[in-house]
Amino acid sequence: MPIIETTIDTLPVYVFEDRKEMGKAAAHSAAAIINEAITKKGEANVIFAAAPSQSDMLEALISEDIDWTKVRGFHQDEYIGLDPNHPAGFGNFMRRYIFDQKPFMALYYLQCPADKVDEKCAEYAALLTKYPPDLIFLGVGENGHLAFNDPQVADFEDPKQVKVVTLDPICRNQQVNDGCFSSLDEVPTHALTLTMSRILSVPKAITVVPTALKAGAIARSLEGEISPACPASVLRRHPGAALYLDRASAQKAFQL
Repeated sequence: MPIIETTIDTLPVYVFEDRKEMGKAAAHSAAAIINEAITKKGEANVIFAAAPSQSDMLEALISEDIDWTKVRGFHQDEYIGLDPNHPAGFGNFMRRYIFDQKPFMALYYLQCPADKVDEKCAEYAALLTKYPPDLIFLGVGENGHLAFNDPQVADFEDPKQVKVVTLDPICRNQQVNDGCFSSLDEVPTHALTLTMSRILSVPKAITVVPTALKAGAIARSLEGEISPACPASVLRRHPGAALYLDRASAQKAFQL
């Protein structure tokens, strides 16, 4: 049971005592969305977020009753220039946590050689157009980003679906804080990401944000101006989004 359940603008917000309970609740809601899509059209298209913040939700999701043979899986961002076998690669994260554990209908990855990024952007945009997503999972960065839309590149009306971005220092340092890299020098400086407009076009968004490292970003997202300066603030306008927090990530927004 959530310790806080409220709505901010149009955004339902659920706060749980710990991240495990948060993850279970988010996974249960996501399973209902996926199963509804399968019931209505025989398949579901789902975009996953690859980050330690998603681990509890993903662990719970694989225990839900879902026919994964009717699900196409995408992920929403990937580093450029990282060794394809590096464990911090987002495609590799998804393989470990869910893609290799369930019999998906199809899986689509963003990883590509650095000299093929333009082709990959076009290819991935075409796939997302061909298979319109039903659900996107999101995390919120320490700088308020969604996917790799850091404040300096976030555009709520972006004409592109997928693009190349330069990662800001806060975003790159977060990867060290998350334990994905041992030093800032190891973190790539550029990445591919789904754009804000593409993210906002998905009818359902389950946003999962644990830990005190995200408390400041959550407070800005829920209390500040809706602006690209804090990209996650736009979730308050998304008619199908929901935000799942633990006590630690909610502490500044709700004075816990």
